[in-house]
Amino acid sequence: MFGIVRPCTHRLGDRFKTEWMAHLCGLCLALRGDHGQFARVVTNYDGLLVSVLTEAQSGPAPGSRRTAGPCPLRGMRTAPVANGEGARLAAAVSLVLASAKVRDHVADRDGLLARAPLAAAARTVARRWDRAGARTGASLGFDTAVLVDAVDRQGDIEALAGLGTPVLRVTEPTETATAAAFAHTATLAGRPGNAPALAEAGRYFGRLAHLLDAVEDQAADAVAGAWNPLTATGTSLVEARRLCDDALSGIRLALREVEFVDAGLAHRLLVHELRTSVDRAFGTSSCGHAGSAAGHAHAHGQGQGQGQGFGAAPHGWDAGSGGPYGNGAQGGNPYGANPYGPNPYAPTAPGGPAAPPPMGPGGGGGGWGGGPGGSGGLPPQKPPRGLLAGCAVAIGLFCTCQICCTDFEGPWSRKKRDAWCDDCDCDCCNCDCGCCGDGSCCDGCDCCDCGCDCGC
Repeated sequence: MFGIVRPCTHRLGDRFKTEWMAHLCGLCLALRGDHGQFARVVTNYDGLLVSVLTEAQSGPAPGSRRTAGPCPLRGMRTAPVANGEGARLAAAVSLVLASAKVRDHVADRDGLLARAPLAAAARTVARRWDRAGARTGASLGFDTAVLVDAVDRQGDIEALAGLGTPVLRVTEPTETATAAAFAHTATLAGRPGNAPALAEAGRYFGRLAHLLDAVEDQAADAVAGAWNPLTATGTSLVEARRLCDDALSGIRLALREVEFVDAGLAHRLLVHELRTSVDRAFGTSSCGHAGSAAGHAHAHGQGQGQGQGFGAAPHGWDAGSGGPYGNGAQGGNPYGANPYGPNPYAPTAPGGPAAPPPMGPGGGGGGWGGGPGGSGGLPPQKPPRGLLAGCAVAIGLFCTCQICCTDFEGPWSRKKRDAWCDDCDCDCCNCDCGCCGDGSCCDGCDCCDCGCDCGC
């Protein structure tokens, strides 16, 4: 997987994580269905944005989801995946741009591609992907020649670039290619009026993609002696960051001009997660919600004048609303004056307060209530597996890649474990506050700093 928009699934929340995986798997399966198994290697996080934008404008339609079979990346579970023109356009764009990347590596004689036989094989694969992407694009009314032309011009522009050359002259081909892909989603969704605004958003996204790739690779390119747009044009990191911030603002403003049916996931990826990608590339923050110690404390319910240690009430419940956790008027504590006080469901003694709950086996304790076997209403714990059974499960986890690619149950302890390859850069909680959920650009969101000027 590659791409600049690599969202942490802990931040996405259940709804957006499910939708994001549906588009990612839909892109992967569209590549397999139209172009064969090997084409799935070009699956990337940025390509699925084309599918996301198409569905965000048209809304879920009959047949837009299908149930896919078990896959190691999903923990060998079935799942609903995106199925339709948006996923196929994403596949076509991914193929053409991947072929360009392969040809670029061949031209630079990178790694094993410095050997003539491997370079010849890579060029053959690139030509095959070009033709395959063109066929799929033509069936959707999209001419991939604009992508190929942009790629062909890139080499000539880089050859002429030098100190003092505006770096935006180097990023122009990438901007043109992504603008065309974003704009065509409006045609597929039946909303041609959205095309100009989406082209603008795509242009800024292409600029970001090129600049962030240059920032992340600059040190390695210097060691290897490879060409880098920032080094070649003498562009400082301060200037690169300014251009990235301008692009983020441009994308935000362009998306406001687009008529969406459901902008939730598109806004989350192209505003919140894209800002996080910029912060990650420049090493300034690892969380798009807060990005500071104060924000981190707020995300965990600390600060804001709350001396109780529980923070403010959950979003949607003010301090005096008497929300779902009891009387919230007690010093701003959403759990009431004493969250561990007597059981409110215990029988009341005549003429007096509630009797204290029993503390013996099966009686539970505190405010949790009692459950069978003393579980206090919590889900029962699964018993650990024996040595041989655990070994068998461990072998299964390794052989199906589940232990690397998805959260899994410990083979012996049966406790929840994170995937080994989980690249979680989220150091704050998922503030499940309805942010972007209704496409209103965070209207009413008061538990995260999304960095946008939309009133949240």
